[in-house]
Parts: sequence; C-alpha cells; structure tokens
Amino acid sequence: MASETTTASLLQDEFEKILAAWLKAQAKEGVRRTDLVSAKETERQSRDLLTALARASQTAATDASFDFANPGWDPVRDAIEEITESRTQRGVTPSEMGWFIASLKQPLFDHLAADLSEKPKQMSAELWNTTRMVDQIVLQAIESLVQKREAVIERQREEMTEVSAPVVKIWDRIVTVPLIGTLDSFRAQTVMENLLDAIVQWEAEVAIIDITGVSTVDTLVAQHLLKTAAAVRLMGAHCVICGIRPKIAQTVVNLGVELPNITTRVDLQSGLAYAFERIGVSPREK
Repeated sequence: MASETTTASLLQDEFEKILAAWLKAQAKEGVRRTDLVSAKETERQSRDLLTALARASQTAATDASFDFANPGWDPVRDAIEEITESRTQRGVTPSEMGWFIASLKQPLFDHLAADLSEKPKQMSAELWNTTRMVDQIVLQAIESLVQKREAVIERQREEMTEVSAPVVKIWDRIVTVPLIGTLDSFRAQTVMENLLDAIVQWEAEVAIIDITGVSTVDTLVAQHLLKTAAAVRLMGAHCVICGIRPKIAQTVVNLGVELPNITTRVDLQSGLAYAFERIGVSPREK
C-alpha cells in the first residue's frame, strides 16, 4: 500500500477488492436491473468505469482543487458515454443510473476508513474529496442518460410525425393526404414537405388534403394549410381541402382567417369527384 492513502492509491492497489465490493453494493442497493442489463454486462461496465477512474485519478486532481472539467477526466467521461448509450437503449431510468454509480461510495469509504482510522483529519478530507468525485460522475451520467433519452424521444416523435402524414397516390395524377388527430404546426410543416415531394415524384396535378379526422385547427395551423395550398399551386398542381367540420369552419371564421382561391369540399368523396373532373376523367373511366 502507498505510504499516504488516497482514493487514487486505493484504486490502484485495491482495484479488484473495490470492484468486488462495488458489485455487492449494487446488489444490496437494488440497482442491478438484471431484467434489462445482464450480470455479465454490469460487471464489464463496472470494470470499465472503475478502470477509467483509476487511470484518471492518477493524472487529474481528486483533492480540494477537484475539477471534473479537467481533460484528465476524459477517460471517465468516455466510459460514461458508452455505458449510458447502452443503458438508454435498454430503458434504464436516470435514478437507476445514478444509484448504479453512487453505490461506489460504500466500498471506497470502507477502505478509506480502515486505512485512515488513526488519521481522522486526513480521513475526513479524503471522504469529502471522494464524495465530490463520485457525485460529479453521477451527475455527468444522469445528464448524459437524459440527453440520450430525449434524443430517442425526439427521433421517435419525428418518425411518428412522418407516419402520421402519409401521402397516398389514389389515381394517376391525384394524390391525397389523410390527416387524423391533432394537427400542430410541426406536423403541418411535415405535411407540406411530404406533399410537395409526392407531387414531384408522381407528377400529380391535384393534391387533396383530407382533414375529416382533425378535431381542431388554430390560427397557425390554418396559415400552414394556406401556405401548403399556395406551395402546391407553385408546383403547378391544384390543392383541394376537404372534410372541414362545422366546428372548424366556425373557428376559422372567428379567427378571421381568409381562404382566398382555396378549393374546399365537404368530404373526401366530393373532393375526389372534383379531382377527377379537374384531370378530365369521366365517370365511366373511373
């Protein structure tokens, strides 16, 4: 053992003992999620993080001048990023992630207390420095996990929005967008982008926006619909909005939103009839 016991020297000299005690502490604290992360993977992640911590503590200060932003702690941050990436995909919560790392305090405290029992002043200082170090790692891990979860949620939201605004080719030169549910500004923008791409892809002459399944429309959404219709015209096609409910019609009027040069029909059937007429398809050809 080093002549002066510190957390850094403990991590070097008692690595395997601390690792074993940490794994036991995880089990005792109930932070092992064997249903999400296998025991073998938990041990590997614990070893990787402890190895990074042992290496970083040799070059970066763990005393009163402790600064986790120091480049010397990069190995620890890299290990945390890898662990949180894996655990995010498995559905581990931020609190579970925090306790997973916080349980490292117990084995470190036990070793420091045993080695410094006759040096209470040094023991107090080391316990405080170790607490600050582990707490910083916990905060870093929670922040990383939350950011990754938010990124997953945002990606899923974008994917759901894409699915919720499909453009369907229902006839040669006719496409439609059936909308259901809440139509917010983000989704309205997606509708415009998907619809314009479909007009180019299928050389459509008529685009039908069916809002029969939309319950409410606010000013911003109404403006987006107007912009979509204008964009469709700029693409050389004609836009038909159908399925406007009486409640939505009243809302649009009360909001003072005007619909100049916008073709509307009461339902999808009427919209299709107009579209067929527009492209010159007779009833018999349909």
